[in-house]
Amino acid sequence: MQHFDLVVIGSGSGNSLIDERFEKWNIALIDRDETFGGTCLNRGCIPTKMFVLPADLAAAPREAARLGVDLEYKGSDWKAIRDRIFGRIDPISAGGLDWRERSENVTVFRDEARFVGDRTLQVGDTQISADRVVIATGSRPRELHVPGIDDVRDRIYTSDTIMRIDERPRRLVILGGGFVATEFAHVFASLGTEVTLINRSDVLLRGHDAEISEQFANQLGRRVQIRLNQRLSAFEDSGDGGVTVVTTDRNGIEYEYFADAVLVAVGRVRNSDTLDPAAGGIEMRETGQIRVDAQQRTSATGVWAIGDVSSGHLLKHVANAEMRTVQHNLLHPDQPVETDHRYVPHAVFSDPQVAAVGATEEQLKAWGLPYVCARQRYADVAYGWALEDEGHFVKLLADPTNGHLLGAHIIGPQAPTLIQPLIQAMSFGQRVDEMARGQYWIHPALPEVVENALLGLVAAQRAEAQQ
Repeated sequence: MQHFDLVVIGSGSGNSLIDERFEKWNIALIDRDETFGGTCLNRGCIPTKMFVLPADLAAAPREAARLGVDLEYKGSDWKAIRDRIFGRIDPISAGGLDWRERSENVTVFRDEARFVGDRTLQVGDTQISADRVVIATGSRPRELHVPGIDDVRDRIYTSDTIMRIDERPRRLVILGGGFVATEFAHVFASLGTEVTLINRSDVLLRGHDAEISEQFANQLGRRVQIRLNQRLSAFEDSGDGGVTVVTTDRNGIEYEYFADAVLVAVGRVRNSDTLDPAAGGIEMRETGQIRVDAQQRTSATGVWAIGDVSSGHLLKHVANAEMRTVQHNLLHPDQPVETDHRYVPHAVFSDPQVAAVGATEEQLKAWGLPYVCARQRYADVAYGWALEDEGHFVKLLADPTNGHLLGAHIIGPQAPTLIQPLIQAMSFGQRVDEMARGQYWIHPALPEVVENALLGLVAAQRAEAQQ
């Protein structure tokens, strides 16, 4: 049986862990996927955003008309868009695998791994052991098991598969209401597909601030047919090469939607089920999440876990942060550090864009915490005038006693960029008054909408103090 200093399971953030500081370690890197490099590179963050940009351009004529510019959208070449994206990504994936396989101190296994004992793994027909193990197996799209799915399976896609299809569907039904569903709704609707978004709950972007979610649904609904409070009942072969999606609402009324393809975006499943963690002494949560402490240690000595398989945040930037924690703790076991999960931001690259960090107003009310709130419309700052903006805003929440931000929520152009200084303020304990007046804000750039929201918080804080 081969023995290693370190075994890493997963080639996404797990692969990033292995840098030049580990060159004297004997390492095994295990990955079962056909494409090397993990979800973000091959099936997630990167290719989806590379689809979002052409979608934004395709949607530009609608916005240009409001500004007196006559643009015309004549169509899109799906294959050209797809091949540009994966023509860049696939060589990176292949090159990453080749580089790892040529590493003198890394042995790459391309097979399924499962625990058979303490830090002992069965990898295909080979059994290996290690002094240390890092689990970074990520997650995968949740599958559906409903009547009729086997009859139309060739027309049912997930985020893993839909980006590589040969033809853009004329009619697409998307099941789900989260960031994956809404980003793809923007992509396909902008490129000319008739999109119907069906969600079983009564909101899109569940977990976001209610005002943000409501405004997002209103704006996306101008281009996408949105159906809420409907549960999937069955799939049927429509007989014309398409699929009929059958749903039922809360009153038991049945609906039928006709499509050429269906995108299932109803959540993700952590890739822990095939690992047999119990055989390695690793405790699990009921959700399939590996239990870890702040240092990313599992219940098994010498075993760490990072990313989707163990984190409550299924986000690449969180997986990378957790990777850096484990990386340090492997190299400096006598000086361990912890992952800071206090202010984890997230963004939705749809149309409109959304970004958030910290608590929502609903959470603060439920927790009984005092707060002051300020809202600033894009339309009320100079760059918002240039945009002729309608309906986009910044919403900030702060502690009235110390002036520290509790939450930040933005809906509108450049939201994922605009929120970054607010993340920084929360992370480093800046007060809202310090942030608002302790620096220059370029005029008339769009970040002035954040500046004015901060000034609104300062005014609200003063008013609260005078009561």
